[in-house]
Amino acid sequence: MLKIEHLTKTYGEKKAVDDLSLQIRRGEIYGFIGHNGAGKTTTLKAVTGILQFDEGEILIDGKSVRTSPLECKREIAYIPDNPDLYDYMTGIKYLNFIADIFAVSAADRQDRIRKYADLFELTADLAQPIAAYSHGMKQKLAIIAAWLHQPKLIIMDEPFVGLDPKASHLLKGMMREVCDEGGAIFFSTHVLEVAEKLCDKVAIIKGGKLIRSGTMEEVKGDDSLEEVFLELEDESC
Repeated sequence: MLKIEHLTKTYGEKKAVDDLSLQIRRGEIYGFIGHNGAGKTTTLKAVTGILQFDEGEILIDGKSVRTSPLECKREIAYIPDNPDLYDYMTGIKYLNFIADIFAVSAADRQDRIRKYADLFELTADLAQPIAAYSHGMKQKLAIIAAWLHQPKLIIMDEPFVGLDPKASHLLKGMMREVCDEGGAIFFSTHVLEVAEKLCDKVAIIKGGKLIRSGTMEEVKGDDSLEEVFLELEDESC
């Protein structure tokens, strides 16, 4: 579903991502962990086509992000760590705007908006301007928008930040549902306990370099993910 080959992105003299290669297959929830500034967000933005990169190739379902950006974007959804939504719109106008972009039919969008807004208890707030939303409500709206066109690959940057426990539980179930239906999830998180319980595979990045990746069992063995992460951080220092 997603193939990253020798990805390199530099900012001046600094290599934010350094020769990173990773593959995510259909049906996989893939966690991406690392300290602040490790290169997680840069990688995710390169995958979504937001950031140009210096070297390497990124393929989404066999299509190149470089040469077929529109075809790739039709198949993905991206939720940034701090969703920057249009505050002047109401929630429902924003969802319809996103549905228009992805050419979701009137019947399909109505069903999906009703389903997910009810799940996240946001239905009563959809008529309100987004400017009146809390951070958690904006996060819920961004999640609903991401699921509207039934993307094959969902990219998320710290998706659980700002969500209450019930909403976090709902999102985990939705993530697994996407993968059960043949899609894939690639997300960054600082919450290692969530990654350990939820992910099929995990990758650890440090200073732009991939230092460990594989199934949860391969990466952590008999230890906790937190113990392995801290140990690898110390070793690479």
